[in-house]
Amino acid sequence: MTQVSFVRISHNKKTGPIPVSSTEMSTCPSNCSFKNNGCYAEYHHVGMHWRRLSAGETGMGWHDFCNQVRNLPKGTIWRHNAAGDLPGDDNAINHAQLDMLVKANKGKRGFTFTHKPVGFSGQPLVNARAIYAANKNGLTVNLSADNLAQVDEYVKLGIAPIVTVLPKDTTKAVKTPAGNHVIVCPAVVREDIQCVNCRICTLSNRKAVVGFPAHGVKRNAVSQLVQIRKQ
Repeated sequence: MTQVSFVRISHNKKTGPIPVSSTEMSTCPSNCSFKNNGCYAEYHHVGMHWRRLSAGETGMGWHDFCNQVRNLPKGTIWRHNAAGDLPGDDNAINHAQLDMLVKANKGKRGFTFTHKPVGFSGQPLVNARAIYAANKNGLTVNLSADNLAQVDEYVKLGIAPIVTVLPKDTTKAVKTPAGNHVIVCPAVVREDIQCVNCRICTLSNRKAVVGFPAHGVKRNAVSQLVQIRKQ
């Protein structure tokens, strides 16, 4: 059973005081370029708590987690997965568990991000259909692109809103190779903005791609990786 942690009021300065969850490490797909290669969630106190969660020392099962979400007040903005990915081991999505979460989120404004592979064949196609359905039914699942070139690939799919990693210290909007517009996360460039009052990542039908500059102790390595792969 997938192990999840859930806090009703986050103390993270970027999210603001909203509910935030994390899901065990086994959900992270092997196709993610940053897995064991600069992932922010693997380090310092976030990594410590994530490892304890993944070992079953903390947190709760998926059913209990969905009940927590179901009991949130109507209209609550909350973030799924400060660490971890959609339910399902490695590259696969557990459709039954995702469907449970989508139903629990009804009337709320949950949002999350995924590195699970998407595309037009095999497992990626199955994942794409699940992500598309989640967005259509109220749970905003942002596709996480590793670079600007991948943003263009995801835009062609047309199944979900998109976010991407940008080189560290990026403060202004950029264009992808195909000309798609990427804005920098408002909470990064403005002190008075948090997820609680920004809400752009909760919008499943938005056109703009949201970019997050590389951050954390491995930001230099991640920034270099993003720059190498941006073409």
